[in-house]
Amino acid sequence: MHRQRCTRIIATLGPASSTVDVIRELSDAGADVFRLNMSHGTYSDISQIHSAIRKVESNTGRAIGILADLQGPKLRVGVFEGDQVELVQGKEFILDMEDKPGTQKRVQLPHPEIYQAVEKGTDLLLDDGKIRLNIKKVEDNRIITTISVGGIISNRKGVNVPSAILPMAALTVKDKKDLDFVLNLGVDWVGLSFVQRPEDVQEAINIIGDQAKVLAKLEKPAALYALDEIIALSDAVMVARGDMGVELPMEEVPAKQKKIIRHARRVGKPVVVATQMMESMILSPVPTRAEVSDVANAVFDGTDAIMLSAETATGQYPVEAVSYMDRIAKTVEREPSYRKAQRMEETLQDPTSADALSAAAKQIADTLETAVIVTYTTSGSTAIRAARGRPKTPLLVLTPNQSTARRLTIVWGLNCVHTEDATNFQDMIDKACHISAKYNFAGLKERIVITAGMPFGSPGKTNVIRVARIQSYHEE
Repeated sequence: MHRQRCTRIIATLGPASSTVDVIRELSDAGADVFRLNMSHGTYSDISQIHSAIRKVESNTGRAIGILADLQGPKLRVGVFEGDQVELVQGKEFILDMEDKPGTQKRVQLPHPEIYQAVEKGTDLLLDDGKIRLNIKKVEDNRIITTISVGGIISNRKGVNVPSAILPMAALTVKDKKDLDFVLNLGVDWVGLSFVQRPEDVQEAINIIGDQAKVLAKLEKPAALYALDEIIALSDAVMVARGDMGVELPMEEVPAKQKKIIRHARRVGKPVVVATQMMESMILSPVPTRAEVSDVANAVFDGTDAIMLSAETATGQYPVEAVSYMDRIAKTVEREPSYRKAQRMEETLQDPTSADALSAAAKQIADTLETAVIVTYTTSGSTAIRAARGRPKTPLLVLTPNQSTARRLTIVWGLNCVHTEDATNFQDMIDKACHISAKYNFAGLKERIVITAGMPFGSPGKTNVIRVARIQSYHEE
């Protein structure tokens, strides 16, 4: 139950990791949340993986979160004669709406939104930025460009428009269909790709309601202009460095990563760092030293979770990738400088009794050197308040809602147990002491801090704090 680390790990599932046995190995190695990439696989495949995760959860007794990551609007060129062509630097190249194979002079771009948003001087990036086009002229159904950076391009490569806000929703027709499927299936988080505006997040919230939590993926430069508004609307955010590294100069990505983490932590919203964290482990049983440093830096910055993508979905060493990530996070968190780094970013406190009690629980735990802080929560908000203070004392969350336990698995430091709610004040103390001892958070005679809300079972009513001592423990 107790991970011995606070930073959480998200592992993407795919062909290399879709069986119950492998998912169990990944969970044992340290994966707290599993990601379903809706860009790949059939509904039947995804349903089977979902069932496998829930079977592992039942077998281990540990809450497991599931993140369904929507594909979002994918902008692509059409096809070429012979499947590929070479674009020569300095030559003219035209993008148009004509549905016929492309040549060295033109190709179809079937996205009217781009024609509306770009202007002379705008850059278009093709194939993850390998090809760069500079716009000379925009017509109703044609964009005339000069090839700034040439190279070989093949069918249906992606298009990025770094400097424009495209007049298109973050949810496509496919996304809405996928969303309906995963919400009926029962996922805990929905990843919203290519967010540009707060309105993109609000659209998803209007559809999802309370069926799942919304994680906004920040990968478009436009999103950074409305960063605080997007963070405020979202339940969590992700530093999605893949497309961000295409649309922004790559040297700017580390600073943007730190900025997003800083802004999210300031208001107590969970934040995830993702993409190419241990990319070499798709083919190698060990990461590079640079990848180890990348993961370590994200942990030092105080991110709630770090994510593996192809490393665990299609890689040859999925379990090893999670194990290395687990080891790196544990090692960093043992460093004295880690705690100092966490204290440097102060989370803003709301003037509420719940925030005051969470801050008090942390101070009491530090002063008395208690073994654990036990937090009762129904909706999860009290637990998130406790985590955002980044206490050095372990956090044990007791909740009567299985969905709450699963959703909190993405949050820094939270160890969640699904249990019946307390029935009275003494039961609150007894249950907290019993579960703390059962899961080895506290030993006999050790003290614990408990926060809860009365009357019990009322969301958002944290109004009780208690220090208790483990007097006895009997295994059930």
